[in-house]
Amino acid sequence: MTAKSDFSVVPPFQVRESADQRVPFVFNSPHSGRHYPERFLALTRLDRMAIRRSEDSYVDELFGAAVPLGAPLLAANFPRAYLDVNREPWELDPRMFVEPVPSFANIRSARVAGGLGTVPKLVGEGLDIYAGRLPLVEAVSRIEHVYKPYHDTLKRLLTRTHQRFGYAVLIDCHSMPASIRIGDTGLRPDFIIGDRFGVSATRALTQTAISLLVSMGYTVAHNKPYAGGFITEHYGRPARGLHALQIEINRGLYMNEHTLVRSAGFDALADDLALFSAELMAMPDHNFLDLPLAAE
Repeated sequence: MTAKSDFSVVPPFQVRESADQRVPFVFNSPHSGRHYPERFLALTRLDRMAIRRSEDSYVDELFGAAVPLGAPLLAANFPRAYLDVNREPWELDPRMFVEPVPSFANIRSARVAGGLGTVPKLVGEGLDIYAGRLPLVEAVSRIEHVYKPYHDTLKRLLTRTHQRFGYAVLIDCHSMPASIRIGDTGLRPDFIIGDRFGVSATRALTQTAISLLVSMGYTVAHNKPYAGGFITEHYGRPARGLHALQIEINRGLYMNEHTLVRSAGFDALADDLALFSAELMAMPDHNFLDLPLAAE
């Protein structure tokens, strides 16, 4: 039994799109997957609620209006606790596996050290997922059967978009714990916009995204503490006409983090994000010819 069998009934991910892509945007929700295979649950030491602590619950639904507006949305069905596609393909902690990891694996990244590699060790507030070591085939299978096809699909969507419109914009959609605060100020942001400190997107795109959310009454931070993960870093190449922004939403705006139940604010937030998406996608083409910000 491998990752292929884990998703033999429910596909590991799906592309939601209208018949015709009308805008040069691609939306991506890599951490909102809610299908927990029984075989995976049997490997873990956590109950069905605790295992969901790292999940970006409902983010794919919050950005669902992008699809009727003419943009494709790639959404994971596999959970982040099972596999994190916002990492390099082989960011592996050798202490998690019975056999040695491949020599080319990145075993020294900060994300691996924090227990959040491609196959995560932890969820939520430092909860260990597994009681013991895993056979290495678990990681290899998840990477080969889920990670690589996911990125192949994302790359195909961006390539198609770039070829059709002359440039492509990736909006990488995430959520963050309500406990997040910014530095010594104690500011509780509603959103964090990440552009890898100006490397992954043009100044105009970043500033427009921030301004739109601020105009709606939200508190918005820029790059801190989340500047964007592997996806933003890997696909954001403004000089080549490929732009990437990461958007983090405070979960306290739309759900109860303990019960994972949508709150009364869910629908209003979804409406705001529909308006935000529409106005962002209406940006004039010349704004994507702007030079990216110098790294801070």
